[in-house]
Amino acid sequence: MARRKNTFWNRNKFKFSGLILLLPIYFLYQSLQPPEFPPVWDEKTIGPFKVAIQPLNNEPPYAHHDDWVKDFSAYVNEGEVRDIRQGYVNIGTSAIPLQELEQDDVGILHGSELLQHVHAIAPKTFSAEQRVWVTLQTWDGDVYQGNWELPADWLK
Repeated sequence: MARRKNTFWNRNKFKFSGLILLLPIYFLYQSLQPPEFPPVWDEKTIGPFKVAIQPLNNEPPYAHHDDWVKDFSAYVNEGEVRDIRQGYVNIGTSAIPLQELEQDDVGILHGSELLQHVHAIAPKTFSAEQRVWVTLQTWDGDVYQGNWELPADWLK
């Protein structure tokens, strides 16, 4: 019969396995604590639609496939989402032309009738003259734009 050596590992490995079984409790607790989102920005009328946007956090933009983006949720409060052919969001001094936006897949509104999500095209840092621009095109080909000022705490 083989004899086990009385090492620290052999004496305590069952205790470590018990600790590993307790780790899911910590991660379950974390997953049940919802994040606090910034408040929804004021509703704006963009053509036949009333749209409100909400940033998902107050962090600066992040790099995503060679672009800088900032995440937003968009709520279409008046008008039908199915009437929107395509929608884009960008942050800058002016709205990016629709022909240029169509060349890439960044900044596209996507989601359901209840909530739209977007990875808005953004610069690496913000300045006071920049705004959040929403560009919507209907199935008739009409293009509408609206914008929001950036919060003061983003302009650091």
